[in-house]
Amino acid sequence: MGIAIRKAVAADAPAACALLRRSIEECCARDHHGRPGVLDNWLANKTPQNVATWFTTPSNFAMVAERDGELLGLALLTQAGKLALCYLQPGSLRKGIGQALLAGIEEQARVWCISKLHLQSPASASAFFERHGYCNAGKEVTCFGLECDLLWKRLDAVESAVAGAARSRFCNCSSQ
Repeated sequence: MGIAIRKAVAADAPAACALLRRSIEECCARDHHGRPGVLDNWLANKTPQNVATWFTTPSNFAMVAERDGELLGLALLTQAGKLALCYLQPGSLRKGIGQALLAGIEEQARVWCISKLHLQSPASASAFFERHGYCNAGKEVTCFGLECDLLWKRLDAVESAVAGAARSRFCNCSSQ
């Protein structure tokens, strides 16, 4: 069976929480180096209750990737244009799942008329975002003490789509 990308729901929270914690512990090990202060702080708010709240908050949009009922990845966008979460199960890296989640998040950003996305990325994941058009604006320390890259991307298609819609409604061509 293939991989399904869909909107996250509150019932996904326990599995999503486990995915987040495992991804941070394993995939981001080069970033936190097992330092208890950083790792414990990074994981502190990753509870099923918090994840359910994040998934159901109207100003958030969350997506999950799943195969045969198993969550393989998740991503979360805020209406402020922040890509707050983008994590995969350790065995799911480099299979197109992250790219599919990112495309879905960017599509929702365009629906919300967000023209610029931003995120804090651990160094180990920054190259992924850079390959997908995100610009690295330098280092920043997160609230839990991890040095991350501050990345952003302009979604120019928002402007193009709006301009294109205006042209089609207010066409000045001679064929009318």
